[in-house]
Order: sequence, then C-alpha cells, then structure tokens
Amino acid sequence: MNSTGDLDVNITVSDEYTLRRQLALTKLQEGCLILAGVLHFLVGATSTVGFLLRFIGPVTVVPTLLITGIFTARLTSNLARSHWGIASITAITAIFMSLCIGYKKMPFPAWSKENGLHIFWYPFHQLFSVLIGMMVGWSVSAVMTYTGALTDDPSQSEFFARTDARAEIVTNASWFRVPYPNQFGPPSFNVGVFIAFLIGTILSILDSIGDYYACARICNVPPPPRHGVNRGIAVEGLCSTLAGVIGCGHATNTYGENIGAIGITKVASRDVFLLVSLIYIVFGIFGKVSAVCITIPLPVLGGTMIVMFGLYNGVVLSNLAAVSLSSTRNLAIIGIAFLIGIMLPNWIENNPDDINTGSAYFDNIAKTLLGNPSLCGGVVACFLDNIVRGTDDERGISAWHNQDKVDLNHVYSEGMEVYTPLLPASWRSWRLMKYIPICPYQPLITPDASDKLL
Repeated sequence: MNSTGDLDVNITVSDEYTLRRQLALTKLQEGCLILAGVLHFLVGATSTVGFLLRFIGPVTVVPTLLITGIFTARLTSNLARSHWGIASITAITAIFMSLCIGYKKMPFPAWSKENGLHIFWYPFHQLFSVLIGMMVGWSVSAVMTYTGALTDDPSQSEFFARTDARAEIVTNASWFRVPYPNQFGPPSFNVGVFIAFLIGTILSILDSIGDYYACARICNVPPPPRHGVNRGIAVEGLCSTLAGVIGCGHATNTYGENIGAIGITKVASRDVFLLVSLIYIVFGIFGKVSAVCITIPLPVLGGTMIVMFGLYNGVVLSNLAAVSLSSTRNLAIIGIAFLIGIMLPNWIENNPDDINTGSAYFDNIAKTLLGNPSLCGGVVACFLDNIVRGTDDERGISAWHNQDKVDLNHVYSEGMEVYTPLLPASWRSWRLMKYIPICPYQPLITPDASDKLL
C-alpha cells in the first residue's frame, strides 16, 4: 500500500510539473507573439514594405518560398506514409476532378420563372474537387477500418489511417468554449524565443509579398498596389497580436495551400473567404464540431497536401515570369541560394555539435538561424541580388515597382477596384489619405476637372 501511495504521489507531481511547464511555454508564446505581431503590423502600417521592395524582388522571393514548399515534403510524406494507397486515391481524385475533366460541366436541374424547369451546366466537380477527393479518401478509410483491413495496433503507423484513430478527441472536446484574453495568465517574454518568432515574422513578410503577387496572377487581376500590400501586411500583424492576446499560440499569415486551392477550384471570390472565416469562428467556439475535422485520417490530409502544395510550388515559380531567365546572373543567384538553403540546415541537423561558440545561448541562436532553410536561402538570394550588377528589368524589380500601372495589353477578369477598401468615396478623397500607407488616395473628379482632362 505504501508503494502504491508513493506511485500516486509521483504521478501527481509529474502531472503537475508537466502542466506548469506547458503553461509557462504558452505564456512565453503569448508574450513573444504579441510583440512580433506588433512589429509585423508596424512594417505594414508605416509603409516599411515599400522600402523593403527596393531590395527584395522575385529573385529573392522565389528561392525563399520554394525552399519552404519543398521542405513541406517531409510533413506530407509523414502524413501519407500511414497508408500510401489512401493518400494516392485522395490526390488522384482531386487531380482528376480539377485538371483532367475540369473543362467539362455537369448537368443540374433548375427552375426559374423565365425558363421554368430546365437544365443548367455547372463545373461542380472542379469547384469542389479538393473536398470530393477528401470525401472519397475518407470513405475508403472508413470502409477499410470497419472491414478490418487496417491494423488496430496504435504502435504502427497504419493505425492512423483509421477513421477512429483519434476518436477520443471528439469525446474529450467541450461543446462550447469562448477564448478570452489572459486565460492562461499574464504573458511572459524570453529573448531566445522572441528571436525565433522574429525570424518567423521576417519570413512571413517575405512569404506574403510573394503570395500577394502570385495570388493576383492566378486570379487574373492586376498586381496589388502599394497600399494593398501595406494593408495586407498590417492586418496580418494585427491578427497575430490578437492571437497572442487570447492565447492562440499561432500567428496569422498568407497560406500557400489556399492559393493552390484557388488555382485548383477556380474560386477566388472574397465572399467565399469571408464565409470560411465565419465557419472558422463557429468551429473555434463549438469544440465538438472542430474535433470532428481533427479526426480526418492522416493519409487523407497527406493526399490533399500533395495537390495543394504541388500547385503552390508551381505558383511560386510563376513569380519568375517578371525575371529574365536568359540572364546567367539570375540563374546563378537562384541556384546558389536554393542550394545553400538546403545544405546548411541539413548540416546543422546532422552535425549539431559542430557549432561551439563557448556559450550555449549563442549556440542555440546560431543553430536556430542556420537551421532555418528559408532564412538561409532568402538571405543569400537577397545579398547576391543586391551586390551583383543587374538592371531592374533583369531582376524583375521594375515589374513590382510599377505595380500601380495596369498592363493594358492584358485582359484582366477585374480591374484595380478589387483593391479598393470598403470606405466611402468621400473618405478616400481626403488629402489626409496621402499620408496613410494602408489606404488609397482617390480624389473625386469634378465635371470641370474631367473637361480639363479631355
């Protein structure tokens, strides 16, 4: 009985230590995320992005983002390896629906006062290709689960291909929960953790700059104007700060997989993304609902990522459209940056003891910096792109600097009005708007002024 009592005490102490450690880490994440979010916001709100664009162009952005996309191959393979068959079925279904038969339309019955009962044709399978692929993969996983084709041994990776592998998440999730500020106590701060967050912030800004232009290209709209880029960066920072305040523990950033989804489904409406944001809020409040989504089998997620990040890598490469690929200068910089971005993190991963400055603190900082693939590749690309002689046209800088000028030779689906914020025209015409980097200045054209223009 004494040994049992000692065991209970040890378990209790161990559990309390684990909880205290998790709470301390959460508070560190909150404090560092709040500060990093504020800096992120200021970069956009003060038009620092415009200054950065003088030195950052497609030659810098492409290696940075492409390395990120390639390193997601590890995550994708880890998800898909539990059952490559289910992952392949998911990916092949989505690819077939969106690319192979995406040009076809499906018949649907409809009724209207003008035409009565009639048939209209709609590319349903293309718009919902990713969702259809996930449902097919999930269904195959369910059939294999309940027919005993998948192992029930949690120690094997195949177990996570089962639909009931994480069923306890639904059971343990609360029905209703609203996050609130300081729910884990006041946030704390640590320099080492903040440096890691700062690196993530810098990479996030680089990622966002490239994603904005890539998304505009895939949506067939003009490149974003300067105020649009500033506003996007500022909003990302503001949302990251709010996430830290309420203890979410994650920052807000553009997501390359969403750009891939736009390209696959051909749905780029902002109303759709607004609806999705409302759905996310509902999922965040009603725990049981979001828990069901967490139980999606891992190979289904892996198959989805194959499609999404595969297209994302292609979208990243599309940024090279503004770069002269006949220039040896550009090809050398991109190739060297890409190689170093892969080589250094691999060296750090396999030889962590080679870094020895005599201080464990500085060792950790060096390992954090050199172990980040995107940071290594991005810094090398930016450095070489700015010291090696080359014209702005050759580097693709001029194409990004002239973002306010629409290419009249290209037929866009929509014009520059897509970047106009929802503000009254009278507000946008205020002279004060000239000094607000996140808002456009659009003076009202009076009849007399229009006559002078003519």
